[in-house]
Amino acid sequence: MAHGAARVVAGIVSLVLVGTPGTAPTEPADDNPMGADLSVQMETLPKVAQPGQPLLYRAEVRNTGPEDAVLPLLTIRLPEGVEILRVNVAECRPGTAVNEVVCPSEHDVVAGGAGGVTISGLVRPGARGPLTATATLSSEIVDENEANNSAETLTEVGRGADLAVRLSRMAHAGRLVTMGAVVRNRGPRAVRDAALFFHTRRARFLSAMGARCRSYPGLVGCRLRAIRSGKRVSLRLAFRAQRRALRAKATVYSTHVGDRRPANNMARINLR
Repeated sequence: MAHGAARVVAGIVSLVLVGTPGTAPTEPADDNPMGADLSVQMETLPKVAQPGQPLLYRAEVRNTGPEDAVLPLLTIRLPEGVEILRVNVAECRPGTAVNEVVCPSEHDVVAGGAGGVTISGLVRPGARGPLTATATLSSEIVDENEANNSAETLTEVGRGADLAVRLSRMAHAGRLVTMGAVVRNRGPRAVRDAALFFHTRRARFLSAMGARCRSYPGLVGCRLRAIRSGKRVSLRLAFRAQRRALRAKATVYSTHVGDRRPANNMARINLR
């Protein structure tokens, strides 16, 4: 789990007046409330998660006073269906439980102070919703208003799709190579933003039929038309290889629809 350079802003304090040994604590001179009131809120982005795609958790912490907050502990527990990739706070570390992140504060926080932690995760392809995550604040000093010291989010997981790509040789004349590609969507969701990328090393891209393709340094990218569940899209691409053999790798993905079976999103071929 990687870390950023920001710091958690969190804390809690209650005013305790302790007398000398053997004497009773001194009572406050007035009826004004003392201590600090911490609260935590948590949200996810996007609101509906997709299998195999990123999911962000943001926990916001605030001290509404009236006193400064002192060295609290923020504990965030993410569901097993989410793989933790990064936390943007250097002080945060893995907890003792699975998918637990513990963030201790090293500084007191004045009344009115606020801050937060962002956790970047990846939804596992087999994850099923709702995904339950919790954020909890704890301290050695009791917060008189503990009702807002914890937060919970429930995130639904979309049904996703199942994109697959297959490559085939169509023609090979000298260094001119024509290759076929078929992209299938086995459902259940239709995919309207599928993109197919070809890595062909130093081969020069010449033309494409069946999709709008463009050459980039080191690869060729193709934007596919909408693929309904159970349908397919066929492409034909021409390359000029620097050598007689052409090794190609193709990867298909969607930026909005998750994929339950990512293993078949990639195909390789060696054309001689």
